[in-house]
Amino acid sequence: MNAIPVYSSKLRWVILAAVFSFLYLPILLLIIYSFNESRLVTVWSGFSTKWYVELFKDELLMNGVKLSLFIAAVSATFAVILGTMSSFILQRFGKFKGETGFAFMITAPLVMPDVITGLSLLLLFISLGGVIELFAQRGLLTILIAHITFSAAYVTIVVSSRLQELDNSIEEAALDLGATPFKTFFLITLPMIFPALVASWLMAFTLSLDDLIITSFVSGPNSSTLPLVVYSKVRLGISPTINALATLMVLAVSVASFIAWWFMTRAEKKRRLEMKALARP
Repeated sequence: MNAIPVYSSKLRWVILAAVFSFLYLPILLLIIYSFNESRLVTVWSGFSTKWYVELFKDELLMNGVKLSLFIAAVSATFAVILGTMSSFILQRFGKFKGETGFAFMITAPLVMPDVITGLSLLLLFISLGGVIELFAQRGLLTILIAHITFSAAYVTIVVSSRLQELDNSIEEAALDLGATPFKTFFLITLPMIFPALVASWLMAFTLSLDDLIITSFVSGPNSSTLPLVVYSKVRLGISPTINALATLMVLAVSVASFIAWWFMTRAEKKRRLEMKALARP
């Protein structure tokens, strides 16, 4: 088999620079203007950190940040639990009647327009509100249910892909040696799919934190998440405090992504070493 030729050209640096500029230049401009002293976000009048101070004095934004972080953490956790259960049903329970329909329905939110998902959930909550008092007012509970609904689909895809790559013989060996399915799951399967669970949780957390359209359908007057607050403020004009908030979020997401990547890389390396050790005669 012939090896794929490697082409070396100075143009690749030009292409890389163009791609990185396209992806990150807007974020760089946002970070730079977060330190702008002027209230006008597009007119540079000197370096200042006063908008970061103003940001923490803005009670509406801070409440939105706290509510969004809480909803994102809780919904991501439940989405990982439900998504993992769905993945095991699809990958470990073998063929069953209605398997195709189940797989389609669990992953349908991936391709469903957000407007349709939000509208359908709104109609559901209105109908439930006539029967169950808990759903009569939309708020934290309805937002949580909505975010878990669409996040679980992404978790199912990621965890299912990981389960397909696993070597079933290790789990079968544990069962043959007398381990219960419950013990096999927590001692064998769970450590092997842990990187996928972490990646799924981070993905669900980000999706929840970023969602605007579906949340606008199912939120109430006293449950404004950060995207809703930012959207309402931007409609009245871009405030420099929004740039400061976005900069802090970019920093937090970058640090969290780097830590997650580092842990997952270590876990994957450890798993491959263990697999090699098991394969030795």
